[in-house]
Amino acid sequence: MALDRFGRHIHYLRISLTDHCNLRCVYCMPEDMTFRPNAELMQDEEVLLLVRMFAGLGFDKYRLTGGEPTVRANVVELVRAMAATPGVRSLSMTTNGVLLKRLARPLAEAGLQRVNVSIDTLDAEKFRRLTRWGSLEDVWQGILAAEEAGLEPVKLNAVVVRGYNERDVVDLARLTVEHPWQLRFIEMMPFAGATELQQSQMVTAEEVLARLEAAFGPLELTRNGDLDGEARVYHIPGAQGEVGVIASVTQPFCAACTRARLTADGRLRLCLLREGEVDLLTPLRAGATLEELRQLVLDGVWHKPWGHGLAEGVIPLNRVMSEIGG
Repeated sequence: MALDRFGRHIHYLRISLTDHCNLRCVYCMPEDMTFRPNAELMQDEEVLLLVRMFAGLGFDKYRLTGGEPTVRANVVELVRAMAATPGVRSLSMTTNGVLLKRLARPLAEAGLQRVNVSIDTLDAEKFRRLTRWGSLEDVWQGILAAEEAGLEPVKLNAVVVRGYNERDVVDLARLTVEHPWQLRFIEMMPFAGATELQQSQMVTAEEVLARLEAAFGPLELTRNGDLDGEARVYHIPGAQGEVGVIASVTQPFCAACTRARLTADGRLRLCLLREGEVDLLTPLRAGATLEELRQLVLDGVWHKPWGHGLAEGVIPLNRVMSEIGG
């Protein structure tokens, strides 16, 4: 079991399969982003070896991220191998949905259980402005394909950016009236690459809820207020689905954090919003034993920070969001 010094059981690993992406969202990366050469990223056998090691340490929940994980070569076979790994109880993916129309069913058949799809607006022009390259129709077809393939419950992620899509939250939330989906509104977090925009144009969860209640009336708090992962979840009266808000900046949930991240270049990052990392790929390629790698992980987890330092002005600048994996 991997415990940190605060007594938290760390058992949830988010694995970035690649830093590459087929979109260029304004809050994530510059349009002329340069990605790492594939040789610097974890290869298939390295990913699977590390998954087996983490599973042996009690990590039972896994989420595949990016960049955009569906652009990773052999992603279906990687999912199949991960799903078959003893100790892997939960396997899900966060994706921009662009390639899901083609991949949803093969991924489900390989053992993927759920997807979170990013969709920040239902306005095609705004979507293009936010993503720079994206087609809203591609993503919508991907969402429907995921539902048809049984990758449920379907969760949709929307990062709210002032001046781009803060007025769109009502239309997005209305999706939950007719669909059994969870629409999760996320406060924009500051990282390298787009820090000024991320700080100056962040919309708080409180503002999002105020907009929703002005449109739908009082929302019903569900789960007795307990978090569903990172989201506090509400229900629009009469709706099939749910609305969630992820207030990472204004209402941190660090005390309940059970997650770590493995970047595409093989670094164990213990907090999304802290720069500290443990290099696993370099010692792996230098011939470190499995026991030595296990000890690196256990030592790293023990020193996991309590939480982020945004309130004190501490902003992680060593990676843009796509290099971490969300």
